[in-house]
Amino acid sequence: MHPNSASVSVTSATVLRGDVIQVGGQPLTVSDIVTLPHKAKRLRFETGESLTMHVRTRLAVFRRKGRW
Repeated sequence: MHPNSASVSVTSATVLRGDVIQVGGQPLTVSDIVTLPHKAKRLRFETGESLTMHVRTRLAVFRRKGRW
């Protein structure tokens, strides 16, 4: 990852565009966030893939310093 980034724990309330999530060893960069019912979020990645975060989901992401 980028030298000016750190691992941060996020929820659907704190995830940001630009966060990098590793899924299956592949880094995926969040390009868009769509709010869903019950405080869930659908994350869309630069690859075109998507992931739905439930309100209680907690993920580790890489975030560039200065963005939190």
